[in-house]
Amino acid sequence: MKLALLLAQYLYANKKLDLPGIGTFHLDPSVVIDPETDKNTKPEPINGIHFDYNTSIKENTELTDYIAAKSGKIKALAAADLDSHLWLGQQFLNIGKPFVLEGIGQLTKTQAGALDFSAGILQPEVLKDQQNWQPMADHSSQAGENDYKDLLNNRRDTVQWKKPVAIIMIIAGIGVAIWGGYTVYKNNSAEAGADSLAKESTTTGIQPQVNSGITGNTSSPSDTSHSTSVNEISAPATPAGMYKFVVETAGRQRALTRYQKLKALPTDVKMETPDSLNFKLYFLLQVSPADTAKVLDSLRTYYTPKGNRAFIEK
Repeated sequence: MKLALLLAQYLYANKKLDLPGIGTFHLDPSVVIDPETDKNTKPEPINGIHFDYNTSIKENTELTDYIAAKSGKIKALAAADLDSHLWLGQQFLNIGKPFVLEGIGQLTKTQAGALDFSAGILQPEVLKDQQNWQPMADHSSQAGENDYKDLLNNRRDTVQWKKPVAIIMIIAGIGVAIWGGYTVYKNNSAEAGADSLAKESTTTGIQPQVNSGITGNTSSPSDTSHSTSVNEISAPATPAGMYKFVVETAGRQRALTRYQKLKALPTDVKMETPDSLNFKLYFLLQVSPADTAKVLDSLRTYYTPKGNRAFIEK
């Protein structure tokens, strides 16, 4: 049975119907509705029904229980159906349309904002499927059972948190995608940043010094047919006015491979080792003290691999 007819059925049996946010319908107790009325009998308007407009009425648990029992739905779904039906009716009223309640009548909104009621056509047949039903009694003895059902019927709470969680998941996914793209871009830039460094050098006043490539005795880095030999020596003193920007510290094989790549760009990268085990790749640049932090940051971006450290060595 449709929800609208269940509301009429409830009113016929209880002589009173409270609708949250709308008001109360009263049916005169003297009115007797015979469910066995012949269908061929001419429909008659309902006599003895009147409406009290009252927006302060809250949820009617007795009506919700009745709808749940008659529709076979759980209580939470029955309450949701009733809320949706009343909300739709209020939208009709707000746009100037009547809110029709089958078997009861219709409501229309006046210019003053109140609701005006017109009685409808009696539908006694809605009582046929509930002749043995009696108005709801006190259910306080069933409180334990109702509490148990309420724990299972958490549909409203689920609806409230599903939307925020979905939004958080979407934002997190976008953040991961942006971070991944930035990481790939940064790694690629470290290998192909020679031109950008040249522009940065122009704007910051970096003056590269053209000196030998590696401190110590080595074979040519480009000669792949011979192994590179680096003697143990102490690091030379940094010339006055120059800063030593170390962009990477690595083991022998990694340092030599990296050194060859940077030289091929080309860059004025230099390399030194105090013990033939630990190698430093660095730039000797003449910059003002105020620009050292900016230059170090630029060199770190283009030449320092992830997990390594760039620094200025005195």
